Amino acid sequence: MHKIDQTAVATRVAELKRLIEEYNHQYYILDAPSVPDSEYDRLFLELTQLERDNPELKSQDSPTQRVGAKPAAAFGSITHKIPMLSLDNAFSDEDISAFVRRVNERLNTTADIEFIAEPKLDGLAVSLVYEHGLLSYAATRGDGAQGEDITLNCRTIEDIPLRLHTNNPPEWVEVRGEVYLLKRRLQAINAQAEKTGGKVFANPRNAAAGSLRQLDPKITRQRGLSFYAYNIPQTDLPTQQAALQQLTAWGFAVSDKIQLVKGLNGCQQYYLQLGQQRADLPYEIDGIVYKVNDLALQTRLGFVSRSPRWAIAYKFPAQEEMTELLAVEFQVGRTGALTPVARLKPIFVGGVTVSNATLHNMDEIARKDVRIGDTVIVRRAGDVIPEVASVVLERRPSDAKKIQAPSKCPVCGSVAMRMEDQAAIRCMGELSCPAQLKEAITHFASRRAMDIEGLGEKLVDQLVDLEFVTSVADLYELKLAELVAIERMGEKSATNILTAIEQSKNTKFERFLYALGIREVGVTTALTLVKAFKNLDELMQADQERLMQVKDIGPIVAESIYIFFQQQHNLEVIQRLLKHGIHWQTVVIEPQNSPFLGQTFVLTGSLVQFSRDEAREKLQALGATVAGSVSKNTNYVVAGSEAGSKLDKAQKLGVTILDEDQFLALLAQYQQ
Repeated sequence: MHKIDQTAVATRVAELKRLIEEYNHQYYILDAPSVPDSEYDRLFLELTQLERDNPELKSQDSPTQRVGAKPAAAFGSITHKIPMLSLDNAFSDEDISAFVRRVNERLNTTADIEFIAEPKLDGLAVSLVYEHGLLSYAATRGDGAQGEDITLNCRTIEDIPLRLHTNNPPEWVEVRGEVYLLKRRLQAINAQAEKTGGKVFANPRNAAAGSLRQLDPKITRQRGLSFYAYNIPQTDLPTQQAALQQLTAWGFAVSDKIQLVKGLNGCQQYYLQLGQQRADLPYEIDGIVYKVNDLALQTRLGFVSRSPRWAIAYKFPAQEEMTELLAVEFQVGRTGALTPVARLKPIFVGGVTVSNATLHNMDEIARKDVRIGDTVIVRRAGDVIPEVASVVLERRPSDAKKIQAPSKCPVCGSVAMRMEDQAAIRCMGELSCPAQLKEAITHFASRRAMDIEGLGEKLVDQLVDLEFVTSVADLYELKLAELVAIERMGEKSATNILTAIEQSKNTKFERFLYALGIREVGVTTALTLVKAFKNLDELMQADQERLMQVKDIGPIVAESIYIFFQQQHNLEVIQRLLKHGIHWQTVVIEPQNSPFLGQTFVLTGSLVQFSRDEAREKLQALGATVAGSVSKNTNYVVAGSEAGSKLDKAQKLGVTILDEDQFLALLAQYQQ
């Protein structure tokens, strides 16, 4: 039995060595990790424990005996005069307590030891060597003994001084620090990569490493890397704090989050403080580094095989974890967009247990090639909604299923469709879908639609939450007693709202069409439809071919209108609205004698006689087009008081400008 156990242990050790070496190569050489740091840490800790319990299985080629990975052949190699070691990790309060206790025991003291506490940046450790004050060479950590020569690339980083800011530089000095990438720079790099089909980086660390290890320094410069210095490994200064002050004096950037803390309590307080600030920092951090401040005490404490005894990295809860994607459901938002949501095997990530994560949209699902049954990496940062960041392809099961986009809304059963050039799939039951109800009512009551004064978003939320309104048609069935029952709603206010609802029944055809919330149908398109169709019935019966015969109605708008009127739910709501007395006059528009026919107007500034919306309606009724910006195709600009840049542009282009009196005079002559 003992032999079987030992064989199993030896097999597991060999497997762990293989996996860790593979992940090291992906992380350090390819800058393309396939598993999150938390998974790597777990495997490394397991190997360390197995080797500790079975010392006969520890070998010189074990990943536990090296710091990182061998330097890439594409770069020259630099031998570190002082090895660049890694730090031991702490993952809990118990781990950090044990570290502080070991430090005290080795120094034979019960006093609170001073520690320098600093953010553990998610970047790339770099060694800079200065000779007679000038940057001589720079190297990556590599395997701790030898690193890659990245001198030319480091010279492109603005935060790294090419000459120390001193008139009395040391003959030779090494400075260590972290090359990192600001969050906004990573977003810009990845956005550009997606446009051009380039490499999208998984995290800032790999982006920084990939940028620093370019064979062309021009590319490195374009990436906009940053650098924080944190150590002078060989110095006569008495403390780590003094070394940081010296680095600042020499012209290096040093993190403003570094603090001097005392004892275990000071370490724990700093951890909590920086953890709360983490999400708001302009760069990514994954933990805290604690270093004994007194350099003489550091010397007394010494080193173990791959790390110093006087320092430790206290990791934050992992922001990325691996788990299984069990299913995908689609949630409907206020605007009708269907968002795919991953149902996950519960996993503890970012300090909470996560069982759901967003997949954004079908384009993202396709780009990441996410399938049901996959092992996926889930990312959670701060209070941001967890997301499926990537797939661990080597763990994909043979029965993994592709995710299919729904053709029906999961809430109301209406057609769900994706418009051309849009990422989102949308429910077309705008008037009837419960998920879109609040948005539909707010839009229906808005000033340019049915113009129901007093019916704002807050009141709409209350009406829906109290189930007084379950569709826009219910607005016309509201009772005074229901409104008065709403918190902070007096009888006078309730009466005013009911009056506004009643007054809204007398409207205009184009306002009613706009109020329906048909996707792609704005104020101008609504008026275009009114001019093209005699009545609502004719419009509702029009097919896509007929709709596209209307000027300015293209295939996307035509499809949206057609699908909207094909939804029985929408038709039922429209019939209810008409039964409640909503009506409009049928106006025959004959603008043939209008000087505005086919002319383009732009309105700017404040008008006295009426609002700009009213002016727009009057112009459109006379056959004019009202644009939002001035161009060489603009015929007239109507300039009210406090007209701004549009008036200036009109003057430069020589466009005819009408003041309000001139505009009113024209309307008086030609308005029917």
